[in-house]
Amino acid sequence: MTSPVEDFIRTSVTKGIGVIASFNRKRLQQDNDSHPYLTGIHRPMASELTLTNLAVTGTIPEALDGRYLRIGPNPVIPEARGYHWFIGDGMVHGLRIEKGRALWYRNRWIRSKAVAAAMKTESAPGPRHGTFDTVNTNVVGINGRTFALVEAGSYPVELSDTLDEQTYNPFDNTLAGSFTAHPHRDPLTGEHHAICYEATAPGEIRHVVINKEGKVTREQAIPVKHGPLIHDCAFTARYVVILDLPVTFSMSAVLAGHTFPYQWNAKHEARVGLLPRNGTAEDIIWCAVEPGYVFHVANAYDLPDGRVQLDVCAFNTMFAHSLEGPTDPSRGLERWTIDPVEHSVVIKNVDHIAQEFPRIDERRFGQAHRYAYTMALPVEDTQQFCGETKLFKHDMQTGERLVHEFGPGRHPGEFVFVPAHKDSAEDEGWMIGLVVNLSLETSDLVIIDAQKFESEPVASVHIPHRVPPGFHGNWVVTH
Repeated sequence: MTSPVEDFIRTSVTKGIGVIASFNRKRLQQDNDSHPYLTGIHRPMASELTLTNLAVTGTIPEALDGRYLRIGPNPVIPEARGYHWFIGDGMVHGLRIEKGRALWYRNRWIRSKAVAAAMKTESAPGPRHGTFDTVNTNVVGINGRTFALVEAGSYPVELSDTLDEQTYNPFDNTLAGSFTAHPHRDPLTGEHHAICYEATAPGEIRHVVINKEGKVTREQAIPVKHGPLIHDCAFTARYVVILDLPVTFSMSAVLAGHTFPYQWNAKHEARVGLLPRNGTAEDIIWCAVEPGYVFHVANAYDLPDGRVQLDVCAFNTMFAHSLEGPTDPSRGLERWTIDPVEHSVVIKNVDHIAQEFPRIDERRFGQAHRYAYTMALPVEDTQQFCGETKLFKHDMQTGERLVHEFGPGRHPGEFVFVPAHKDSAEDEGWMIGLVVNLSLETSDLVIIDAQKFESEPVASVHIPHRVPPGFHGNWVVTH
């Protein structure tokens, strides 16, 4: 049962206030040529392509058999007024790798109703959750199937191997509410854990569990204040870790005509919650933390003394000054130690250099890990959130940081770790991701030996156009 406040927001945003917001959006003065997330490296692609016989430099490891998939915002009809990077039409990119060859590259828009109308085609079938069916943030494999994801709104979209067939699918009708961009799989149980939220229900978030068969088995409601934006989460053997931080729903942003209704809220208490994995809201241990914001978590695990270790990339604030995209200063890579007895969080800076998109060997999720990989962020130009020219490999035991330098004008996105085989060592495998060559307006799928991190890539698959910086990518094994 919803509260009167939730009912007000749900009806107001979609009806009366939506009209006001649309009117005010028309009054916002900005040209497409000046919007930082519609120009330069972020300029959207204008068409869908299917490319075969891709050129390769180096040798693709024979063990790689699957698809590298990446998704991000790519408006069909760019419109600068009120535009925020996070709400652009979703476009998924894929490269098929098999037996040392790059078989194809494809890019496809997610066929939301708005995309279909703009392209004069049919929208993807399947049930919708609410009125906003844009999906643009992550693409993952769950139980041998491929899903494009977004948080706070639409149901997931199931994709065929070629990306051409798309269906809105709430995990075979087992998901009731919104989902997340970041479900995390427990390698010991096969379950995925997620923390989900949506603007139309600012008084609660939900812990969602997907079992190893790909069905939702738990949607536990948790009361919160102000409608926090919770992009990511983590889990340990005992807990699900909830990041309730000061970016919250903003009615003033909606009324001003902005399409992204979240802003920095200094009045919102920053806290971390430890939810027993099968517990209720009353069982959560809330721990106060220094104000800041975290988009992405590397991992979390239990310490022998009962505390919890959490590795994150953190920011001083977020959406405090801009409603076009993330521009706030990075605090770098941090280690948060959460004490459930003292209800406290101690923050240790591991590396102060601006960085984002932390990834680990996901076979270590919920367990102690040694290595974390991140993407360097530009320090001077924070107006266009994209990779600088470097990736980092952090040894969390020794404090050593290795750097893979791509060179001037070459900007990496998020890279994912792919193990060499099921029993390989924690860093025995490859880092795989897309790199934009801005001067040539081309891209490469780059494969790096994680144990020879600073060496030249073992292979690069050449894509003859620029793939705009997106959000998240994953290696999805072919079944």
